[in-house]
Amino acid sequence: MKKSIGAKTIVHPTPVFVVGSYDKERKPNVMTAAWGGICCSVPPCVAVSLREATYSYQNILDHKAFTISIPSEEYVKEADYFGIASGSDVDKFQATGLTPVKSEVVDAPYVNEFPFILECKLIQNVKIGLHTQFIGEIKDIKVDESMLDDDEPLIEKIKPLIYSTDSLSYYGVGEYLAKAFSIGREI
Repeated sequence: MKKSIGAKTIVHPTPVFVVGSYDKERKPNVMTAAWGGICCSVPPCVAVSLREATYSYQNILDHKAFTISIPSEEYVKEADYFGIASGSDVDKFQATGLTPVKSEVVDAPYVNEFPFILECKLIQNVKIGLHTQFIGEIKDIKVDESMLDDDEPLIEKIKPLIYSTDSLSYYGVGEYLAKAFSIGREI
């Protein structure tokens, strides 16, 4: 039997997205967000939802661009810090010792040390309530070469963080189970 626990912001898992943007002075900034995911195949798009109170919110609107840097497990401390500190108060790159890189295709920075990067042009924003969803067309993806197999990123090498909203905890990716769009054909 299932028990109702009410309407909450729980989905397992959620991504750990480190959203990059420039402020008005072109200072690179990043923030961690978990409300997001792929939202369209053609054109390839990703969505991330931010509160208006965040420093990144206006930056994205001003520059019509953002990046998403996917941290690996080894950067859990830095990814968490990016969600705790505000870019209006501190230079997060300087505080963590990580390196901002100017995107070659959109007007936003990304985190050099993180293995998987989405470079996105803002195509739409939708105010939902407390959050606004920013939809970005993915203009390019950059992946550390050591984490590719025939130009395909390997999740077991990237080791992305995932987030559990109910326990406020970070996890790594589990073991391989089956090939999608294949295992179901056995039924």
